[in-house]
Amino acid sequence: MLPLEEWRMGFDERFPIYRQIVNELSRSLVRGKVAPGERIPSIRDMSLALRVNTNTVQRAYQELERNSIIFSQRGTGYFVMEDTHMIDRVKSGMVRDSVSRFLQEMTSLGFSRDEIVSALEIQMKEGTDNVADDGARS
Repeated sequence: MLPLEEWRMGFDERFPIYRQIVNELSRSLVRGKVAPGERIPSIRDMSLALRVNTNTVQRAYQELERNSIIFSQRGTGYFVMEDTHMIDRVKSGMVRDSVSRFLQEMTSLGFSRDEIVSALEIQMKEGTDNVADDGARS
């Protein structure tokens, strides 16, 4: 299990905290920081580590369970699903959400489809070395 200090995170007041917990756990899974089948902290331990109400963590865990990312085992705790296809599903969802937000932003700035595609092609040719490193690349 990832040490509790690794679960600490800063919260963005514009978004619900439970949603940020869901997103962070999903990112940790996609990045390989949390492995399929791995135990995650209890609701109480996570709420202490994140300094949030236990109800907030419980809501996040319920959503993660509903999305088949984690499961609870009575008397033992919470675990990441062992289905490796789940990681691909989570990753695909993240890509879809990121691309959708990007396209909405570019469209709202007045860029046409062709301009967006052209800018992406140029960026892809130049590589990602000049893109801010958020730790997501391996």
